[in-house]
Amino acid sequence: MILDIRYLALRLGQAILVLLLAFTAAFILLSLIPGDGVTARFADPALGLSPDQIAQIREATGADDSWITRYLLSLSGFLTGDFGYSVQTGAAVSTIIAAALPSTAVLAASGFVTAVVLAVIIAVLATSGPAAGPLSWIRRILDSVPSLFISIPVFWLGILLIQVFSFQLGFVSVVDPGPAEALVLPTLTVAVPLSAPIAQVLIRSITEVQASGFVKVTAAKGASQAWLLVHTVARNAVLPGLTIIGLVFGELVAGAVVTETVFGRNGIGLITAQAVTHRDNPTLLAVVVIATFGYVIINLVVDLLYPVIDVRLRTKRSAASANKALRTHDEATRRALTASAASVGVDLDWAQTPGDTEAKGRES
Repeated sequence: MILDIRYLALRLGQAILVLLLAFTAAFILLSLIPGDGVTARFADPALGLSPDQIAQIREATGADDSWITRYLLSLSGFLTGDFGYSVQTGAAVSTIIAAALPSTAVLAASGFVTAVVLAVIIAVLATSGPAAGPLSWIRRILDSVPSLFISIPVFWLGILLIQVFSFQLGFVSVVDPGPAEALVLPTLTVAVPLSAPIAQVLIRSITEVQASGFVKVTAAKGASQAWLLVHTVARNAVLPGLTIIGLVFGELVAGAVVTETVFGRNGIGLITAQAVTHRDNPTLLAVVVIATFGYVIINLVVDLLYPVIDVRLRTKRSAASANKALRTHDEATRRALTASAASVGVDLDWAQTPGDTEAKGRES
């Protein structure tokens, strides 16, 4: 089998543990912040609520319960899909998240795919250009592009794209745009800084694989540069790229928060910014758990893709299983032959292997 069941069960257990730890850490950190959302929301003199009414609200929302009680109630609610109620609006957090999640999911998916495509293009061009000669400056510029991209602040890039492509050139409208048009600039804002670490890792990985012996031998047999890149280099260089793709998912979530705020998109990012302003802890806790869940799923998929892409990882586990089965088979055969020989009065003296000697030494 390409995927080992025990390996899959182990990775699923680790994913569940990460989710639990993220929920616990977020709950503790939000509880340690002075004040609470109920006081910030209902203690405003403009609302005209009496202290008794505020106390009743606090009792109804459980704001005065001990932290362990609130933790257990929140955890049991999350396990059943009940995220509680927003302190700011009073609506169910699950309803708020469900309304905002599709917009963020579309932005995250489009930004993620664009970042990967952009990173692959940069890496291929940076490693295919001449390393010496009059055109070597092209390669040096492409090598420095990821460092430039990663240093650009997301909010500044979003404002710059609006100013250039919307106000100056008029290519994209940010005033009452269509669904597809409204996605163009936010996607670029998310994708540009996200592509930088992926491109850096791919450039380094492709360069190392191109310098390896088996690639040189294949090239000496007459393989073209394009054939080498597609059939030999890409498959061996993709694993580090997959790893960094899984790791930068957290940056994708952070970039979506800032991007949706800049472009006024009604998504998880805008909800998060509003929840931070109003100390809406139930909403913040739900956002943290959902972001962690997405991060865990992406990394789980990346881990499970390793043996599918690299046959060597498959062979290690298969070889270990085969060796174990072979040892079991040999021992069973040896016992059967010994018993058969003893039945006719023959004592078989098997040649001792180092493993057998060590095992007998432990028994004595």
